[in-house]
Formats: sequence, C-alpha cells, structure tokens
Amino acid sequence: MSIFDRRLVRDHKDRAATYFDQYNFLYDEVAMRLVDRLNDTKKTFNTALDLGCCNGVILPHLTERRDIIELFHSNMSEPMARTVRKIDNEAIVFVSDEEFLPVSENSLDLIISNLNLHWVNDLPGALIQIRKALRPDGLFLASLFGGRTLKELRLALQLAETEICGGMSPRVSPFIDVRDAGNLLTRAGFALPVTDVDTIEVTYDDMFKLMADIRGTGDNNSILQRHKKNTHRNLFSLAAKIYETEFSNNDSRIKATFDIVFLTAWAPHLSQQKSLRPGSASVRLADALGSYEVKLKDNI
Repeated sequence: MSIFDRRLVRDHKDRAATYFDQYNFLYDEVAMRLVDRLNDTKKTFNTALDLGCCNGVILPHLTERRDIIELFHSNMSEPMARTVRKIDNEAIVFVSDEEFLPVSENSLDLIISNLNLHWVNDLPGALIQIRKALRPDGLFLASLFGGRTLKELRLALQLAETEICGGMSPRVSPFIDVRDAGNLLTRAGFALPVTDVDTIEVTYDDMFKLMADIRGTGDNNSILQRHKKNTHRNLFSLAAKIYETEFSNNDSRIKATFDIVFLTAWAPHLSQQKSLRPGSASVRLADALGSYEVKLKDNI
C-alpha cells in the first residue's frame, strides 16, 4: 500500500536542507530524548547508523557516547545528507531510501532514527530490514510522529474546506498509533519491544507560522491522495480564523500538539530474557502476595 509520494518527500527534504537548522527545534528536542533512552542502556555499540539523519541533529547529543567507534549517517535526500558535514566534516554519509536499506545483514550494533520513519510507506518491511541489519543483541531506537500530531491543524483545515468546498481532502499526514507500533516491532521479529509516547505542545503566533515550520523541516503534505488542484484562495485564511478561535491559549497564541512515539527493540539473542512457559511457576501467586488462596466450588 502506498500512502505517500516518496519522490515528493525527497523533494521537500531537498528544499528544506539549506535552512533546516533554522526550523529544527522539535527535531533537536526529540533527539535529546531519544539519546536519553540510549544512555539508559549500559551496553556498548561499536558500529551505528543514524537512519534518516537530516542535518546530523542527533550528533551533538552523542558526544558522551565514546563507545560508538563508527557512526554512519543516511538520508534519502542528498542535499540533506551533505549538511551533516557542517557538524562533522569527517562524517561518513551515504544516500539511501529507508524502504531499501543498503546495509549488510548482521553488520550494525545500533540503528537510531529520529523523526524520519513516519514518511515510509512499507513500515513493516523497513523494520524487517532494520532488524536484519543488526547483529544479534543489537539495538533499534526510533522516534516518529504519532496519532494526535497536528490534530488542531487537521481539524481547522477540515472545517474550513468543508465550509468552502462542501468536502475535504487529506492535508495532514496520518500518523501511527503507539499500539500499532508495538505490534509492528513484534511482527518484524524484534525481541523485547517497548513503545511509549511523549506529548509536546508548542505555541505559535498564528497558523501560518506553524506551517512555515512544517515546510522548513520538509514535513509538508506528501500524501498521494492530496488535493492537487489550486487551493481556494480563502481556505487558509478561514482555517487560520478557526484555528485561532478553537485552539488559542490565554496569550492569544495557538497551540500545536505533537505526539512523539518512541520505539525500543532488540535483535534476538540467546542471552536475552524470555517469558516462562505457562504452568512453569515454582511459587504460588497467593504466597507471593502474602494472601490466602480460596478454592471455588466445582459447581461455581
């Protein structure tokens, strides 16, 4: 199933590359939270890949990771990938599509991806490739936009388009649900999958400032079924008024919600903890809880 126009996604990232560092505050904040999760792990990772690296926004947060000897960076946008060299002129960078990962099996100890995989059409397939690229007991860490991201913008545009055009078209991308993300990790063959969500609320002067930030990071609309004709000239002005009316705070600034889904999972290894088979417990639950066990009558 194809939801996104991958060529358009690349074009948006190409155009955003030059000025990305002026709009990447959210990417930087999420990169910090992602590396915090990495730092909770005491295991060493000699060889790592920053998948969908943008401009290397994660690099400043990895300065304390002395164990990463080789760190590779990849992005489907060549101009975006080249910007990593502004942070580290010796960075090892290559251009690749996340849906066709050109990495040998069992070759990496860590794959980390920051706010990138939400643009992938075949996410299950991409996760399988990522798992295969990891060595046994290798770690996969990722962040991506989740379900309620930009819910206010989505509703304002829907209401405005319905009023003006009598219908609506998709103008904000669909985002993954945290429960679906966990299921996908399991289906891809990962061990010990964990998913969690952070909600970040950002305020703006108006809807147009928000949309400028979205374009500045190359995250503007790339849905295949998007409206491709000229937009009615009053649509965005009406949407901005609806947004201001429905979602302003006490300072007359509009609110924008971002759900950040974090994925943590491991390539399987014999040393990892495993669930015990049913019926193998050696201690009764009642004993563990310090309570009494009451047997039910057979006819109840």
